[in-house]
Amino acid sequence: MKAPLKVSLVGVGRMGQNHLRVLSMLKGVELTFLADVDEALAQRLAAAYGVPGGGHPAAALDGADAVIICTPTMTHAEYIRMAAKKVRNIFVEKPMAGTLAEAEAIAAIAARQELNLQVGFIERFNPAVLGLKSIIDKAQRVISIDFTRTNKLSARITDVDVVTDLMVHDIDLALYLNGPAKSVVAHGFARESMIDFASALITHDNGRFSRIQASRVTDKKVRLIEATCLDMFVDCELLRKEIIINRQSEIRQREGQPYTISAIQETIEVRPQEALLSELQAFIASCREGGRDGLPTADAGLAAMRICEQIQRAVVA
Repeated sequence: MKAPLKVSLVGVGRMGQNHLRVLSMLKGVELTFLADVDEALAQRLAAAYGVPGGGHPAAALDGADAVIICTPTMTHAEYIRMAAKKVRNIFVEKPMAGTLAEAEAIAAIAARQELNLQVGFIERFNPAVLGLKSIIDKAQRVISIDFTRTNKLSARITDVDVVTDLMVHDIDLALYLNGPAKSVVAHGFARESMIDFASALITHDNGRFSRIQASRVTDKKVRLIEATCLDMFVDCELLRKEIIINRQSEIRQREGQPYTISAIQETIEVRPQEALLSELQAFIASCREGGRDGLPTADAGLAAMRICEQIQRAVVA
C-alpha cells in the first residue's frame, strides 16, 4: 500500500476552500498544512479539517510532497519560488503569474529544476470540453473555434484585468484545441486602465482561427464554445454541460435529379463530473506516476501569458 501523498494548501480564500473541500475527499492524500495571510481564517479551517494551519506559507512546505497555491495572482510567482526550494510538485491556480516576465522566470525555474508544475486551467477538465475535443478531433477539418466568456466583475478580483482573470481560460483552450499561435489581433475597452472587455482573433500555425471574447461589463454569465468545421458546426455550452452537433446538409443525385438531405442535429449527453475533482486527481496522479500528457504545465502557462500580453498591449495602445 502506497504511503499517502502529503499535500499543503497555500491560500484558503474562496477558490482555496474549493480545493480544500475536494482534497479532503481524495483517497491517498494527507493534508499537512493550511496557510493564509488571514491567519484566523487559516486556523479556523484547519481546526474544522483537523490539520495544522497558520499565517506563514513557509510552514506549509516542511515535509510536504506537493503544494497547492491559491493566492491572489500577483503573489503566484513569489510563492512558486518559495515552494520550489523544498517541493518538486507544485499546483498553482491560473494564471501562472501576474506578468509575462514573471511567467518566463517561473517557466525557467520549472525547467531547470525539473518541477512537476501544473497550472489551474480547470476548463481542460470540464466534461463538456473533453466531449468537444473528442468530436472535433474526428472532424473533416476544423476551420475556427469561437469562445465567449462573460461574468459580472467580482469584488474579490481586484489585481488583474479581464484578460488574465477570465480570458486566459479560453486562451489556454484555444492553444490546447487549435495548436500554437502565429499571430494575434485584439480590441477592447478599459476603465481606469483596467481592461473589462476584450475581443481577440488568433491565427494558428496550422491555419485554424480562434475568436475569443471576454467581458466583465455585463451581469450575464456566459460560457460558450462554437466550433466551425467543414462537415459540422458544434455548440458547446459549458454551464449547462451540453453539446449540440449540427451536421452539414448534403446534395446527392437521385435518377439524375439533385436532392438535399437536411442538416442533422445531434445532442450529446455529457457525463456529469466536477472539473476541479478531475483536475486535482490528475495532479495527484502526476505526482505519483510522473505522467503529464495533456496537463497544463509551466510551458502552457507561459504560452497563455504571452498571448495575454499581446492582447493587453493591443487594447491599451
